[in-house]
Amino acid sequence: MKKDIHPEYRFVVFKDVAADFAFLTRSCAKSKETIIWEDGKEYPLIKLEISSRSHPFFTGKQRFVDTARRVDKFMARYAKAKKDQKNK
Repeated sequence: MKKDIHPEYRFVVFKDVAADFAFLTRSCAKSKETIIWEDGKEYPLIKLEISSRSHPFFTGKQRFVDTARRVDKFMARYAKAKKDQKNK
């Protein structure tokens, strides 16, 4: 194998921010953030929006996450259009 061409394979903490769940594993993923893990050591932190702890397939619960408020914007436009159509 060639030297100095492979990414660093190290321990990394992945944290699901939706479920407040974290796990330690090995990865090549890069991160500027760090976290102190349960063993007292500092590890790079990768934040996730969804993991097995919050995914509907694994939890059996449907969870609706609307971070951009797209549904509210659509409903407001729909209500306005419906009101305009009634006034014609």
